Amino acid sequence: MSELPHCKELLLEDAGGVLTVTLNRPHKRNAMNSQLVDELIAVIDTIADKRDCRVLVLRGAEGNFCAGGDISGMNESQPVTEQDGRDASWHFNRSFGTLISKLNRAPQLVICLLDGAVLGGGFGLACVADFGIADQRAMFAMPETGLGIIPAQIAPFVVSRIGLTQARRLALFGMRVDGTEALRIGLVHQVVDGPEQMQEALAMALKLAMKTAPHATAVTKQLLLDAHETPVIESLLDRAADDFSTALTSAEGQEGTKAFVQKRKPSWMQN
Repeated sequence: MSELPHCKELLLEDAGGVLTVTLNRPHKRNAMNSQLVDELIAVIDTIADKRDCRVLVLRGAEGNFCAGGDISGMNESQPVTEQDGRDASWHFNRSFGTLISKLNRAPQLVICLLDGAVLGGGFGLACVADFGIADQRAMFAMPETGLGIIPAQIAPFVVSRIGLTQARRLALFGMRVDGTEALRIGLVHQVVDGPEQMQEALAMALKLAMKTAPHATAVTKQLLLDAHETPVIESLLDRAADDFSTALTSAEGQEGTKAFVQKRKPSWMQN
């Protein structure tokens, strides 16, 4: 495989046609900042035309998959860029839309290993896995509305994955579900008990993946996506980023994100 990009927030391991990408911000439960998002986009772009890379395995470091976007600094004032008049929060949110779109359409088979926190944007990443393996104790949730913001970029992918009925339950009420429930609603494909079973399940999935022809698999994947859904319209993701930026800078967004950072309940939450 050609040289992979240098990454600060990701760990990359290339072995036998399998690229394992580990989100490596364990101090933040692998919550994504702009650098991590940009690095993951660069990795996906690098391998896009590389048929010797058969499988992309996505996982998180030290017991958590991904706690979504790193909101610790989101309630601070956001500078407006001179190029388009949009603030930094818009660009960060929209770049994640680019990431999840690219991962969804990657020609490689994408396997996600889901343990610990699978929240917000991490939930969205799980929704575009070709094969999702979840620990039974993993915690899946879309907590955005409880923070006064919205699941802007992931919403179309969540609905595509689990349907509007389940998406409403999880997104509007912020409910948390474990790996077993995630399997029941069609979010993941297999549930395991602990790291050892996770590795065994991954080994079996990789064994099956290596029996498929790379080009035929890539074409079939695109065909399935095209047959199942109307491709996500870029203008919809632009609008979602607009809505996210507005929500973040609103009174609710400011209060919700400040409450999160200050480890207290937001003003609208009843005891």
